Amino acid sequence: MSGPALVSILAGAVFNEPPIAATVRPDASVAAGETGPHWTRVARDLVDDLQQRSAVIYWTDFLLSVAAAWGLAAYYLLDPAWNATAVLALLASAILFFRAGTFIHEIVHFRAGELVWFGRVWNLLMGIPLLMPWIFYKNHVDHHSVRYFGTPDDGEYLPLAAAPVRETVKYLLQAPLLPLVTVLRFGVVGPLSWLHRGLREWVLTAASAGVSNPYYRKRFPAADEGHLRIVEVLCLLWLLALAVMFAQGVFGWMVLFKVYLLLGLTLTLNWVRNLAAHGYANRGQRMTLAEQVSDSINITGQTWLTMLMFPVGLRYHALHHLFPFLPYHNLGKAHARLVAQLPPDCPYHAVNCDSFLAAVTTLWRGARHTAPQDSAVIVWRLRKARA
Repeated sequence: MSGPALVSILAGAVFNEPPIAATVRPDASVAAGETGPHWTRVARDLVDDLQQRSAVIYWTDFLLSVAAAWGLAAYYLLDPAWNATAVLALLASAILFFRAGTFIHEIVHFRAGELVWFGRVWNLLMGIPLLMPWIFYKNHVDHHSVRYFGTPDDGEYLPLAAAPVRETVKYLLQAPLLPLVTVLRFGVVGPLSWLHRGLREWVLTAASAGVSNPYYRKRFPAADEGHLRIVEVLCLLWLLALAVMFAQGVFGWMVLFKVYLLLGLTLTLNWVRNLAAHGYANRGQRMTLAEQVSDSINITGQTWLTMLMFPVGLRYHALHHLFPFLPYHNLGKAHARLVAQLPPDCPYHAVNCDSFLAAVTTLWRGARHTAPQDSAVIVWRLRKARA
């Protein structure tokens, strides 16, 4: 492959756009007015040749992102002044950690035996130091299930558009506490649970999944408990090493505060981004695949905010729910094909939104018009009580 061609492909991966003009397959077209449930099968035919992951793109994108993130973080943490340069380093490192961290979403969608070392290196450079090992996110597969999506058993769905505004505010207020919660999970509660069977069961059921739904309760898979124990030990050793360095005066309280600020900002970016992933108006009923896609959102506007808030393919979230195994670097090309080939009345066009702000405004409008007694979150609370 030539140098310019590789640069073009990598640039397309970074910005989630097709590196070359999108091509279409004329044998997979669908006539206007024929947009029943079969449109998803037609869409599959259009993008079926885009399933192959490029290891070069994955490794290059991730390693460049994480290296720049750690470099800027080191500058920010070691600079004693709170000048403009240090603040810019904080913002840039948080954005890059967010981007590098987003590869956790790709990892859980890898097929068995696919890019195994990528997941291991990701844990080494991101998962363990930031206390977010990828096995914690394995529950994400339930988010794609027609059995669980949009219900209280979906760890990544809250009916915020069908609940009063206060529920959205409560959701946002959790973000600054996330670093503290992870430290307590891996530094205190997790290790203690090794010594008490009852506490261990609670940890495996209520504190071993990366979720945004606080009412989610599902036991961690027994088959993966060995993997979980390994990363728990590694995270604890990392925290103990930091504690020893702090006790010996290698760094002080100000550095700890700056680390917390960096982690909080990184996690908040994803927490806020999540508001534009779905419509969040389902009231707990099961949804078909087509309904699941219709409740998801593609952010199609080419703004700087879109580029920063939706890295590694997250902007094409409806497309991702339609085809969960499509690699992120092919989502832009797949989207272009579907927009060009599917007729104007196809439901796929309705999931496309111009911007993050437009998606959040729709959610906020639904929340403002929901009375407390009509809150769908009541269903989520009842489900937790039964669990």
